[in-house]
Amino acid sequence: MRYNNLIIIGTSHVARQSLEEVEKKINEEKPEIIALELDNKRLYSLLHKKNEKRSSIYNIKNIGIKGWLFSLIGAWAEKKIGKIVGVMPGSEMLKAIRLAKEKNIKIALIDQDIEITLRRFSKELTWKEKMNFIIDILKAPFNKEIKKMNIDLTKVPDKKIINELIKKLKKRYPNIYKVLIHERNKIMAVNLRKLMKENPEKKILAIVGAGHEEELKRIISGNSHDITIAF
Repeated sequence: MRYNNLIIIGTSHVARQSLEEVEKKINEEKPEIIALELDNKRLYSLLHKKNEKRSSIYNIKNIGIKGWLFSLIGAWAEKKIGKIVGVMPGSEMLKAIRLAKEKNIKIALIDQDIEITLRRFSKELTWKEKMNFIIDILKAPFNKEIKKMNIDLTKVPDKKIINELIKKLKKRYPNIYKVLIHERNKIMAVNLRKLMKENPEKKILAIVGAGHEEELKRIISGNSHDITIAF
C-alpha cells in the first residue's frame, strides 16, 4: 500500500515467499530508501550471525527475567521453524540489506531498541497471561481452530488469518499485544513519518512483519483513533 512516497510490505521472517516478494518489490519499485523492522542491536546480530549471550547476568538484569526468557523461547521457536521450512529467521531482511548494498540504496532502521521492548515485556506481562500461555501450550496439540487455519509456513499467511490471530492475541494476551505489536507500531510509524518528511522526493520501501502491517498502515494514513503522532 502507498502513502505518498511510502510503500509498506508485510513479510514472514521464515517464509521463502517473503524472500521472493522482497526482491520483486525492490526491483520493481526501485526505492531510494529501504526501511527495516530492525534496531541496531538486531541488525548487528543478523549481519554477524552472532547469538548474544542472553544467559549473562547483565542481560537478565538489563531486560528482566521475563523478557530474557521470552527472548530465549522466541529465538528457539524461530530457529526450529526455520529448520523445518529451510529458511533461517530474518532471511528476508538480509536479502533486502544485500540488494540495498548492490544497488546503493540507503537503509533506515525503524524499530524500537530490542532491550527497551524486552524490559517493557518484563514489566507488563501479568500472571494471568503467563497462566494462559501454559494452558495454551498444553492445549495446542488439540486446538481445532488452529488446525482449521491450515497455515503454510513457507508462505506469508493470508491477511484474514493474520487479523484473526492478532484479534485472539489482543483478547487473550492484551499486554503482550500492547508491548510487542502496538507500542512498536507507534515507534515505527513515527520513524517512517519522519523519513517521509525529511525525504519528500524519495521513494521509501518499508519491510515489516505481516503482524505489524495493517495497524501500521492505519496509523500512517491517519485512520487510527487511539494515538496521535506529532513532530
